Amino acid sequence: MEISSTALVLGLLAILILVIRQRSKAQKLPPGPAALPLLGNILTLNRRAPFKTFLKLSKTYGPVMTVYLGPQRVVVLVGYDAVKEALIDQADDFVGRAPIAFAQTVLKGYGLIISNGERWRQLRRFTLTTLRDFGMGRKRMEEWIQEESKHLLDSVRDTNSAVFDPTFYLSRAVSNVICSLVFGQRFSYDDSNFLRLLDIVSGALRFASSGWGQLYNVFPRVMKHLPGRHFSFMKEVEELRTFAMGKVQQHKETLDPSDPRDFIDCFLIRLDQEKDSASTEFHYDNMIATILNLFLAGTETTSTTIRYSLLLLIKYPQIQERLQEEIDTVIGRDRCPSMEDRKSLPYTDAVIHEVQRFVDLVPLNVPHYALQNITFRGYTIPKDTVIFPMLHSVLRDEAHWDSPWTFNPTHFLDKNSNFKNNPAFLPFSAGKRSCVGESLARMELFLFIVSLLQNFTFSTPGGPDSVDPTPEISGFANLPRKYQLIASPR
Repeated sequence: MEISSTALVLGLLAILILVIRQRSKAQKLPPGPAALPLLGNILTLNRRAPFKTFLKLSKTYGPVMTVYLGPQRVVVLVGYDAVKEALIDQADDFVGRAPIAFAQTVLKGYGLIISNGERWRQLRRFTLTTLRDFGMGRKRMEEWIQEESKHLLDSVRDTNSAVFDPTFYLSRAVSNVICSLVFGQRFSYDDSNFLRLLDIVSGALRFASSGWGQLYNVFPRVMKHLPGRHFSFMKEVEELRTFAMGKVQQHKETLDPSDPRDFIDCFLIRLDQEKDSASTEFHYDNMIATILNLFLAGTETTSTTIRYSLLLLIKYPQIQERLQEEIDTVIGRDRCPSMEDRKSLPYTDAVIHEVQRFVDLVPLNVPHYALQNITFRGYTIPKDTVIFPMLHSVLRDEAHWDSPWTFNPTHFLDKNSNFKNNPAFLPFSAGKRSCVGESLARMELFLFIVSLLQNFTFSTPGGPDSVDPTPEISGFANLPRKYQLIASPR
């Protein structure tokens, strides 16, 4: 009797699934759902918010589980305890960064964000030191942000209480801060080239978070042969590269090694110092990629968080009103806010922290990677496994937050209304791969938000009930829905 082709295929699939399960047991992999060959578990994922599927699966398989995105094995860590144990207690084991296809294509394998080993160590040490030398987290940077906030306030004032989309108002201000550090200059808000770059940066995060971007990461070889948004987007990203290359050339022509002006000058000086070293990571490709890392990450993440802040304050006007009362009492409406004011503004500090927790900007975290076999909680995580230490599960951990699913600033206030921190507050991740620009982002969030609330009351034409705080896109990042803003002078 002949065996039909369909039965043969089903038989082969069953054998493959059996082989995968037996191999998983032999390797002591963390448990997880059965996976289809080639496709893995992608058919069961929530395509609009994959992290929601992982959170649901963890209730069955526990806080350390194995899933397959296409053929790629992924270990997902769920909850504060598992994430903290991996990123802090076993930091050296989990220091690897996954070779994300989208980022690899954009950065050509170079730069700080996706590198590993000696390249990552050299570039991270240099980047942190250089940014601190130019004021990151210090008074000099505070003064830059204070000056930029004046430009932001003027641009908002010019709306004359008319309805406007705040997206590029905020991204221009935030981007100018990182531009001052990296390029040694700020750009006019009317600069068409600057606006074009910001549009591309915004598109980058949207593409990476879209279903199309996720497919590109799972099946990069297949996607390169299929038409779609990824081709036009990659061309747009080349505009960012061309911009960075142009800035580097300008710096070369005007460089004074005895008086570096910014990050690019410092990199050029180091590049020249190590030009004869065969093992150096200070070369042109790493310089361009690291500039792109800083420009992309330093623009969109913080500006998106501020945009979410205003949306939530429109949704909850009583919180906005209480914030303004505290700011008026401590600072007034004439003096520019400073970081020194933060300790006297506990409610304001609590609200900003709660925004970051509730927004949950990068729910899956930037993927980590097993650079060698890792032993974790009695399991083996084999070399070349992608690892998701889920920040969403930490920022929503019911053991650490009284009401994790609601926007509640009292999460960061004690019974005497003083600010209190929470160990599960990890929006910048933790450990050796935590965000390089954390201190800068914290400073920007506080100074920009306080300045805006000091000068304006924010609303929207449809009123608080028309505001939907659920993300429009929830892939790599949670991105807010577009909304219209009215800034009424106080």
